[in-house]
Amino acid sequence: MAERTKQYDPAAIEAKWQDYWKRNKTFKAVDCDYTREKLYVLDMFPYPSGSGLHVGHPEGYTASDIWCRYKRMKGYNVLHTMGWDAFGLPAEKYAVKTGTHPAVTTAKNVEVFRRQLEAFGFSFDWDREINTTDPAYYKWTQWIFSQLYKQGLAYQSEQPVNWCPELGTVLANEEVINGRSEVGNYPVVRKPVRQWVLKITEYAEKLLEGIDELDWPEGTKEMQRNWIGKSTGADVDFAVAGHDERIRVYTTRPDTLFGATYMVLAPEHPLVAKLTSPERRAAVAAYVEASHQKSDLDRTELNKDKSGEFIGAYAINPVNGKQIPIWISDYVLMSYGTGAIMAVPAHDTRDFEFASKFGLPIVCILKPTEADCAAAGVALAEVVAGRACWTGDGTLFQSANDEVSLDGLAVDDAKKRISAWLEKKGIGKETVNYRLRDWLFSRQRYWGEPFPLVHMADGSVKLVDESELPVLLPELADYKPTPDGEPPLARATEWLNYRDPVTGQTGKRETNTMPQWAGSCWYYLRYIDPHNDQKPWDSEKEKYWMPVDLYIGGAEHAVLHLLYSRFWHRVLYDLGYVSHPEPWKRLIHQGMILGISYKDGRGALVANDLVDNRDGKYFHKETGEELTMLPAKMSKSLKNVVNPDDIIKRYGADSFRLY
Repeated sequence: MAERTKQYDPAAIEAKWQDYWKRNKTFKAVDCDYTREKLYVLDMFPYPSGSGLHVGHPEGYTASDIWCRYKRMKGYNVLHTMGWDAFGLPAEKYAVKTGTHPAVTTAKNVEVFRRQLEAFGFSFDWDREINTTDPAYYKWTQWIFSQLYKQGLAYQSEQPVNWCPELGTVLANEEVINGRSEVGNYPVVRKPVRQWVLKITEYAEKLLEGIDELDWPEGTKEMQRNWIGKSTGADVDFAVAGHDERIRVYTTRPDTLFGATYMVLAPEHPLVAKLTSPERRAAVAAYVEASHQKSDLDRTELNKDKSGEFIGAYAINPVNGKQIPIWISDYVLMSYGTGAIMAVPAHDTRDFEFASKFGLPIVCILKPTEADCAAAGVALAEVVAGRACWTGDGTLFQSANDEVSLDGLAVDDAKKRISAWLEKKGIGKETVNYRLRDWLFSRQRYWGEPFPLVHMADGSVKLVDESELPVLLPELADYKPTPDGEPPLARATEWLNYRDPVTGQTGKRETNTMPQWAGSCWYYLRYIDPHNDQKPWDSEKEKYWMPVDLYIGGAEHAVLHLLYSRFWHRVLYDLGYVSHPEPWKRLIHQGMILGISYKDGRGALVANDLVDNRDGKYFHKETGEELTMLPAKMSKSLKNVVNPDDIIKRYGADSFRLY
């Protein structure tokens, strides 16, 4: 009888070869090797959290690794490496709680992540490893910001933020539920804070045009198109009865001006206070204050119940001279368009609901055909009478004055005629608008890249010289914002005070820090030349390796990281620092792994380790509240992850990767 086969021991065999690959630099990429075809494969690099990798991370990494190994065997010169998107809120929260410097926490977490990735046997070129919190890295993040600043693409603005006095910090919209903090259930108020903003809107058209050339999932491309949101319409100026002011609105449907029966301003609109009548002042002020407690998401997507207040003033419809009441409502945002809309309730569902609730006039000016009405299940008579909202196509009627008539025209022809009339009268013009908003680029945090900016004593803002980069984060004993809401860096008094080395003028350093997106906007370029201390990357190496041939990452980044990074890259291209207008040729999403999660009555998700299962029902261990179970993305914050260490130890990395 043949001798029984010895049991396979993955721990011994895999460790042997992983050590061999590491010692011999088996997966080292060679710069500017024109004897072979290059292949640059990029994985979205992870945030190194305290709990290490979970099984969702290697799903994408395994796919890219298979492709890289196959291409190497086909003779390609493959660049495939890894790094750490390591600035972020969790390390800062841990610092606030324990006093441990975020750099210490981050370094420890990176060691865990690196060990885990090496245990998977991924074919990374570890000599190119980068870390966004390394001053040698963020020196060049600051340098790129400096280029944006020099081009006039960065400016200061007062922007409302979610401030939680009890937690002493600014919260993201996702961290606020019904005006209270997700963590601790504390009151949250909206308050204006000085912020740095990047003028991504200057690049809206270029970013839109570039989408067509991308080999990306069509759904992701469409998400970016919609996020940029190009539309053609008209700016229209409305006079205000009894006032010298004019209110400008942007509308994609200037053809419906004859059906505009009221106007709505955003609560933050600068004319609200000026135009509100004395008898309406108290109600309007109370409404404005209440709107400050809501996030933009609460005011738009989540706002099912329309609310508002009449301000006691009237605008004059420029096409028919009729006075129309001016209201405020929180569904209108100051950040989109002009912060004012003309409402045409007969032909806009949102306006129809608002008008129906508050008894405002509804005037139909677009007549559909009998066939279209039948297909939509509505009677033509109801539409014409203003008792049913019609948002489809039709023919204009009841739309004429002594100088211009739209009656009998189709929508597109009516738009052109009324736009020309408005421009001739000097009260409007055809306009291209974008839904895309400028990028709020500062955070009131400690653990982020400092801005290379100084507020000088004479009121000017100075961009520090390149020789002064990097501007290092100072050591702090307290990582919380100051009691009056200033960022943590305001506590670093010695670091804060600046003297110009040339002129001797004094100033104070910028105390906001950059968001986590900053370091991830350009990391693929640093992989090309990670140890260069003279330049962010060598131009010859950039020309050789770029663009990235394959990028693998989650679809959840479609309109944030992927758009922000394209913006930075396009600016660098226009300045001649990179050789291609787009950073990535091809993009693939790896999908996501689901786990079980729980939420409380407020809709806040509850970590799995705080859930008690009692006879098939689920309760919060600390509050006793009954919870709802639902499927959700596998997430460390929800404690619903599977640790890959346990799987590898039991079955080996190859089995895990195959699964």
